[in-house]
This record gives sequence, structure tokens and C-alpha cells, in this order.
Amino acid sequence: MLLDTASLYFRAFFGMPDSLRAPDGTPVNAVRGLLDYISRLVEEYQPTHLACCWDNDWRPQWRVDLIPTYKEHRVVEIVPGAAPVDAGSGERSDRRYVEEVPDPLLVQVPVIRDVLAAYGIAVIGADGYEADDVIGTLATGAGMPVDVVTGDRDLFQLVDDAAEVRVLYVARGVSRHERVDEAWVRAKYAVEARQYADFATLRGDASDGLPGVKGVGEKTAATLLGRFGDIANLVAAVDDPASDLAPGPRGKIRDAAAYLLVAPEVVAVARDIDLGSPDLLLPRTPADPDALAGLDERWGLGGSTTRLTATLAARPSA
Repeated sequence: MLLDTASLYFRAFFGMPDSLRAPDGTPVNAVRGLLDYISRLVEEYQPTHLACCWDNDWRPQWRVDLIPTYKEHRVVEIVPGAAPVDAGSGERSDRRYVEEVPDPLLVQVPVIRDVLAAYGIAVIGADGYEADDVIGTLATGAGMPVDVVTGDRDLFQLVDDAAEVRVLYVARGVSRHERVDEAWVRAKYAVEARQYADFATLRGDASDGLPGVKGVGEKTAATLLGRFGDIANLVAAVDDPASDLAPGPRGKIRDAAAYLLVAPEVVAVARDIDLGSPDLLLPRTPADPDALAGLDERWGLGGSTTRLTATLAARPSA
């Protein structure tokens, strides 16, 4: 089980009451919500291995270099001398721009890291890459069935029935998540899962600052991919007078040639990051019970740690 951690703790922050606070008044709704989500998912799916995949860089410069608008609307300029905090690490950052994140959530990110460490739950990130890329790398060639937990449609490109990779899509909530396999993607978008990255490239995605091809929506994108298979064949068809490409789409694809030259690399999830050989075995007992007890007392985590500890202990041996 691979968790898109930020997707889950953002969801917990906005979905759990802000009345959940530590004894000193610090909000802990994201911390407790994330722990509750992990408890629920582990109880339902009984994974033997689990990784909390991390955004070491939520907006990698190499993606911005290719498409400057990538996630541009989510950034906030750092005020000089204001001790900026990066949402990916919860620590100071010297970068000029960081992700715009509510202050009550920022203060919880380091607590999340500490609690996961006390449990011994693997947290995996890679400098210069997003959590999506870590997930893509871990899911590729995992040698076992993989469930990817996310609210991000981009990860539908990883769905592969033959490799037993599916997405547990939590856009409607963790308790109402959908199990996304190839048939689900086909029924929802009229494309194959392996085509989803190209589909998203053509359609665009305002939430990621991807403009897409002007005048090409989901229906047209699906039709074009159904006919030509992928973006490379579609672009080649533009300059082929004999190709089965109508004048309207032909002009739109031609006008977007510069975008289509770089966008597929931005949208595609990396699958070959050097992550070493991380131990993803999910523990049955906390790795540092004393540290966990201290964190529980300091932050008032109460039933959330009790539930997760009991859930881990109840799992069958790997």
C-alpha cells in the first residue's frame, strides 16, 4: 500500500474538526485524521508493506522549466526574513517560493513525521521529485499487488491489471473510496489506463496549471487517442495528409505543438528513481513505544494512536 501522504493529510485537515487540538491549543486534526485513515485502510486491506510517500519537492524545477505554469497558482512568495516553512518537510526553506498551505496545517507536518517515525512506518521521498514519482517507482516492478491511495487523478496512469496495480481513489472520502482498475478507467474516461497520461496532457488540468490543447476536452481527447493510440502518433498524423485527422483537430494539435513537445514528460509519473532498498514492511508494534507515548501525551492524539496501534497488532504476520 502506497500512500500519497500529502493528499491524505490535506484531506484530513479540511475534513476533520479544528476543535481537535493538543493540550497547548495546537491543532492536530490533520495528524489524527491521517492516523485514522491509515487505521481504516490497513484494517480493510491488510497490507504487508506500506509506505507514506512524500513530496520532497512538490513542484520540481525540472517540471517548471518545461511548463512554467505548472502548479503556479499554488505558490506563495516568501517574505524575506519570515522563516518560511515548506509543506513537504515542515522545516525552513531557502527557496523563494513554497506551496501555499494554511498555517494550522503547516505546524502539524513535523508532528506527522515524528509520529510515523515512532511507529516505524516508512516515509519515502526523493529530492527533486514529487510523491507521485516515488509512488510510480515503488509500484513499478513491486513484485506484489499494489494499492495506491490518493485523491489525485494523475496516478490513474499507474493502473495495470496484469501487474496488479490499482488506485484506491479517495476524492469522495476515505470511507467512500473507489477501487480503480482498468475497467473503471475505461468506463469513466473511454481510454485505457496506459493512455491516461496522454489523455490528461491533451485535456489539461487547471489544478496542476496544465493548459492542455485549446479546444480539446475530455470527449475529443478520448476520441483522438482511440483513433491514434498516443500523442506521438497524433502529432505525426498532423503532417500526414493521408491521416484520418479532421481539419479542426488537426489545426488545434498543430497550434499546440510546442506544448505537446514538453507536456508528456511533465505529466508522466517517474518510474525509475533511485530509492535504494527501503524497508517497507509494515510493523505490528510501534518501533519506539516510549517516543510514541510522549508524542501522544504532548499532542493529545488519544484514540487515534490507540486505534492504529491495535490495528497493527491485529494484522496477521507477513
